Amino acid sequence: MKKVFLYVLISTFMFSSMEIALKSVQGVFSPIQLNLLRFFVGGLVLLPIVLRKKSPQMLTSKWKSIGIFMLTGFLCVVVSMTLYQMAIMYDQASTVAVLFSCNPVFALLFAFVILREKMSRLGFISLVISIIGLLIIVNPANLTNPLGLSLALGSALTFGLYSIVSRWGSQKTGFKGLAMTCYTFIAGSIELLVLVGISNISAVAKFMNSVEWLKPFAYTPALQNVSLHYFWILLFICVFVTGGGFAFYFLAMDHGGVSIASLVFFIKPGLAPILAMITIGDKIALNTWCGIVVILIGSVITFIGSRLEQKNSELED
Repeated sequence: MKKVFLYVLISTFMFSSMEIALKSVQGVFSPIQLNLLRFFVGGLVLLPIVLRKKSPQMLTSKWKSIGIFMLTGFLCVVVSMTLYQMAIMYDQASTVAVLFSCNPVFALLFAFVILREKMSRLGFISLVISIIGLLIIVNPANLTNPLGLSLALGSALTFGLYSIVSRWGSQKTGFKGLAMTCYTFIAGSIELLVLVGISNISAVAKFMNSVEWLKPFAYTPALQNVSLHYFWILLFICVFVTGGGFAFYFLAMDHGGVSIASLVFFIKPGLAPILAMITIGDKIALNTWCGIVVILIGSVITFIGSRLEQKNSELED
């Protein structure tokens, strides 16, 4: 169990610094380009580790497995992370970090619907408390940035769906979290590369420029501004934040289940805004502080519930 919480700790720190790192290169790389770079490199970093391990017996056909990776890649890399990148463009890093952290709420609901997993009483209480905390932070009665809010929540919803589809895919293919993450990154990067190529076709780019919300995607570059000047920040984003953060998150999910892995996104709302305040000077409002405290209370309840479930399962064994 100590190893599981070490995975959670590492993943939490990596994910909590994600918005800060991405905000620091805003305007240098387009959202699609940065996604392509960080998930492709992140996938390549994980690939030798995955290949070094003994491959499990594939539980489904090779082509069906590829189809599953294309699905998880599309949900995570193409949809969720693109919405996430755009949310960072239109809102504060600290706000996006907190809103994205509600993805376990959606993950638990999708787990109930798709995987038929039961939700414990403490898990449900934690869920309600966390939602209350997020509502305090969002403050629906006084919305100042509905676009940034919508993009961040859309990213959280689709990432929650991706988390559960990835677990389902793991059951179907026999691949565990690290391998699923690696192949998801590579598949999603291929899909993004195809979209980048399409966006550079003159007729397509002309159409995109005629539609307001599609303009940022026209003529998306692949390697523009990739140079030694941005080497260290790209290394941190691609290798540590993307490769390391996601890998340890799914390792925690493999060994501890959804509830334990979800602690990453329950602790992140408390840590990410503080890091953003210290490093890039984000101002944190009073309602945000109050919401953070409420969400952390929900995290403690989740932790207690997980410990009780573990003790009960040990007694049954």
